Amino acid sequence: MPETITAIYENGVFRPLSSVSFQDGETVLLKIVPEVSAEQLKNDRELAIKLMDKRGLIRWPNKQSQIDPAELARREKNWRELFEKLKGRPGTPVSEIVIEDRGPW
Repeated sequence: MPETITAIYENGVFRPLSSVSFQDGETVLLKIVPEVSAEQLKNDRELAIKLMDKRGLIRWPNKQSQIDPAELARREKNWRELFEKLKGRPGTPVSEIVIEDRGPW
């Protein structure tokens, strides 16, 4: 049965920090992954974001893309209308409700 354990490498031997379910002399396959600190993960994440930004793979939101209050009110009205349509139809797939709402072809 596969196990993930933490071990320390010292004097040429990997010493598990917790008990394992293997028998003495049993052959196992090891995949060695060094433990990464939280600081290193943070640095790697920041580097990845900078690279994606430089290559144009991500786009940061700007304050100019804020929704004006009139548009927000219009969207809220549409959401409320949709909620009213759906609340009386528990268990009905949305796809069926949309088809019925379109009317006859």
